[in-house]
Amino acid sequence: MKILLAEDERLLAKALSKILEKNNYTADVVYNGRETLDYLAVSDYDAVILDIMMPEMDGITALKEIRKSGNMVPVILLTAKCEVEDKVLGLDSGANDYLAKPFDSRELLARIRSITRGKTEADTKLRMGNISLDRATYELSSPSGSMKLPNKEYQLMEYLLSNPHRIISTDRFIEKVWGYESDVEINTVWVYISYLRRKLTELDADIQIKASRNAGYSLENKDDQQA
Repeated sequence: MKILLAEDERLLAKALSKILEKNNYTADVVYNGRETLDYLAVSDYDAVILDIMMPEMDGITALKEIRKSGNMVPVILLTAKCEVEDKVLGLDSGANDYLAKPFDSRELLARIRSITRGKTEADTKLRMGNISLDRATYELSSPSGSMKLPNKEYQLMEYLLSNPHRIISTDRFIEKVWGYESDVEINTVWVYISYLRRKLTELDADIQIKASRNAGYSLENKDDQQA
């Protein structure tokens, strides 16, 4: 899952980014409301964590602009203010949730799960062929066994299973898994794809990751496609 974190306190932003990455989220970090709008204009996110008190454009104004544009991405507002009036203003402006500083990181993660639950509550598992990926435990499974995937491998596999038979470019993988401003090279994607291929083989998968030259990768049934 890809999160946009808008927080002008750089030490806090860095700490939150690390917490998100540790919990299998990809995090792009911006430091003001204007950057928030710029990033949302060019990339898709599963949720936004938006501080209210920011330079150039405050979080409430940015949130109103987000909703005005028709973007209904789930938003959690962060603020040092805890008066009822502030909470009401934030929620009335289109926020899905509101979290007052200081907060426990476990509560933030729980709130992220809550506002994005509509994406996964019908079924926490993604399936294709004899392979399933559990979004709660990060386990890749088949009748032959199961294994827990590390962060980046999990995110790559989740993206592939969410888009079966669709060719995904390496640039799109980098943006989705490593982040909008990442300096990761194309070869890195190939390395992680090779890790996943090896694990699919170990699980006797009847699906495979197919490379399409100069286009990207797609998840295909072995009966339909040959490597």
